[in-house]
Order: sequence, then C-alpha cells, then structure tokens
Amino acid sequence: MSKNISDDDLKIWEEFTKNMNNIENKDIVYDKENFYKNRIYVLDLHGSTLLEANKKVKNCINLSYASGIRHIKVITGKGRRSKNFSDPYVSKDLGILKNSIPDFIKQDNELTNKILKIKSAEVNDGGEGAFYLLLKNFKE
Repeated sequence: MSKNISDDDLKIWEEFTKNMNNIENKDIVYDKENFYKNRIYVLDLHGSTLLEANKKVKNCINLSYASGIRHIKVITGKGRRSKNFSDPYVSKDLGILKNSIPDFIKQDNELTNKILKIKSAEVNDGGEGAFYLLLKNFKE
C-alpha cells in the first residue's frame, strides 16, 4: 500500500473537511417519541485528563442548557485503567473522573444553577462508569 496521496485525493479530502458542518453529530441520541422534550446528549470522557474532562463537561452543560437539551449522560468509565493507581502522590479516589467530575460540577455555581439533579446511571447505561445530568429549563 502506498503512503503517498494523489493530488486528486488530497483535493477531495480538503473539500470534504471544509464542509464538516453538514455531518451529523453521532454523540447526540434522540428519543423518537418525544424528540423535542427528551433529547439526550451523550458525553464520553474516556481517555480525557481531568482538566480536559472538566472543560468538556462545562461546555456540554452550557451548550445543552442553551439548546434546550435537558438530559446529559456523562460516560466517565470506572477508572480501572487510571494511571493514578501507580502514583503514590495522587489520590486514588479524587483523580478518577467518575468521582471528580460530579465534585467539579457541584463546586461551580454557574453549572449548579443549570442543573436540577445528578443521578447515577442505570446498569444498562454504564452503571458505575456513567451518570446522568438533568438540566433546568432554559429561560431567556
């Protein structure tokens, strides 16, 4: 297999990447029966550092709130592959996303004003490796 890209293929790829707005966001899952009432945004934080995850969560909450999305499922993972277990100077509990992200949310007044409830995920929805956020209605 050749690693060189032809000029034609390169032009096609550049044209394709210019129009990324036309591509559907696969992270948004829609409830077909109640499309506008129960839109659910799924945010997967696997592989994110704590700082990256905090930024992603804050952006997700703010955008979802402004867009009228009331339910967010945050997938953190269970922390079994966390490097914190091998570092004696890092907390084994607080460094894991599943514990740290809800604490981050609760300590941010801007975010807590937009959230009605933080709830553990059902077993078939990720169990210990995920949680739900129920957002308040957006009032302009």
